[in-house]
Parts: sequence; C-alpha cells; structure tokens
Amino acid sequence: MQPRNLREALEGELNEKELGELGRSFDIVGDIAILKIPDSLSSKKRVIGEALMNVHHNLKTVLRQTSPVRGEYRTRDLEVIAGKPTTITEHRESDCTFKVDLAKTYFSPRLAHERMRIAKKVESGEVVTNMFAGVGCYSVIIARHANSSKVYSIDKNPDAVEFMRYNIRVNKVGETVVPIEGDAREIIDSQLKERANRVLMPLPELGRDFLDVALRALKPEGGIIHFYDFGEEPNPFKSSLKFVQEAVSPKKVELLESRKVRSYAPNLYHVVLDLHIAKS
Repeated sequence: MQPRNLREALEGELNEKELGELGRSFDIVGDIAILKIPDSLSSKKRVIGEALMNVHHNLKTVLRQTSPVRGEYRTRDLEVIAGKPTTITEHRESDCTFKVDLAKTYFSPRLAHERMRIAKKVESGEVVTNMFAGVGCYSVIIARHANSSKVYSIDKNPDAVEFMRYNIRVNKVGETVVPIEGDAREIIDSQLKERANRVLMPLPELGRDFLDVALRALKPEGGIIHFYDFGEEPNPFKSSLKFVQEAVSPKKVELLESRKVRSYAPNLYHVVLDLHIAKS
C-alpha cells in the first residue's frame, strides 16, 4: 500500500522516538524537497530521503539542510541524500515559473501567499522598487498580476540576479521588470531616488537598517512601504511600529495593515507592516 505521509513511509525504519526527533516539516521547491535531520538520525538520512521520494513521486531530489540560513546572501548548506545530485530546480507559483539554485540563492515556498498578497495591492501605473529581490519572485508576480508600469528589482547576490534575469525572460515580463545587481542603498541613492510609488523590503533581517533608504526611494508626495521585521508575542507588531514612527518623523505614517507572515520560533514571528508614508 502506498504510504500517505513520511511517518507511514518510515514505519519499521524509525522507532517512535526517532520519528518524534525527525518532525513533520519540510519544504518542496519544484521537484526538490528540503528537510532538516538531527545529527542523532544522520546514519538514517538516506533511508529518510528515499522514504520521502516514495511518498511524493514528483520529487527528483531530497536535500538535507545542514546549516541555518546565514550570511550576506542568506544561503544555507545542503546535502543530497536521495535522488539526482542537484540543487537547481524550477518552481511553479501563481502562474509563474521560477528557476532557482537552492544552494546559492534564498527561496522559500512558504512566502507564496505573501507574494500574491502584495501583487494584489499594486495599483495600475505604479512604479515599484523591490530592494531585496532575490531570484525575482515578488517582482515577476507583481508584473504578471498587476498593471504596474515598472518594477525595479535589486539584489546584490550575482547568482540571484542571474536567475532573476532568466525568470524575467521565461515569464515574459521584461518590459516591466528591471533587474539590477548591487547594494540597495547604493543603487537607490545613485539611480532610483524619489521614483517609487511603492517600496518592497522583503528581508526582515535588514528592514530596520534600510528604512531610511526606502524613504528616499519614494516619490516626494509619498507612497507605500511594505516593511518586514521580526516581532514577539504578546504583540508582535508593537516594536516594529514604534521603530517606524520614530524613524520616519516628521513625515506622517499610517498603518494600513499588519500581519504575521510566518512563525520563526516559539512566540517569534516574521511580520509585515503595510505603511502609507505622507510627505512632511
């Protein structure tokens, strides 16, 4: 009988204690699965990888994540434990196709809802500046699903920009999305100051360090900033909003929406504030 899930597929291979240590969470990007396996189960990693492929027949590769996401480019160490020895795949999302190298660029399928949520908010004719674009997911989805006039798509990781250019071509959004390699601060200050109706900051680790840059990217009459940050319970938005209000003064800021994007750890969340910034 075909196993319905990874736990069933591993019955007889792992005991109850080991199944508990393994957990249930993993990501599927295209035809690649990524999961974390504790060191206590490293001797059984290939059995686990093959079991996952037995559950999900579309998978060509299973990767074990062996380090946290880290560094300037937010990459992680990955080990092939089953299937084809590759970290490159193509992922379908929101009627778009994204090619990505999971070892060289950051990509999370768990942000699919957030990417489409942002696209639905972009109004006709808007100029959007995406400060941390990665392989271009937000930018391409905005171009495909909103009638924006231009999306400036910035990233400093050359590998991410290479895949971004490919994704722009394959999704046929080259007339709208402009890929730019470089540091968002330098690019905006030298090329894109006061151009945007809307600024996207989809990297919570850098939100507070780059809010001043996002403000300079907005047109003189103001606009929208999607500010991503980390927040803790009981009020995960309080600290972020206080920071923003102090940072943008004397400009006026209106909170349009706040939401938890996903959980990072117990009581710690990746959050977003949708902000309308008015001129001074």
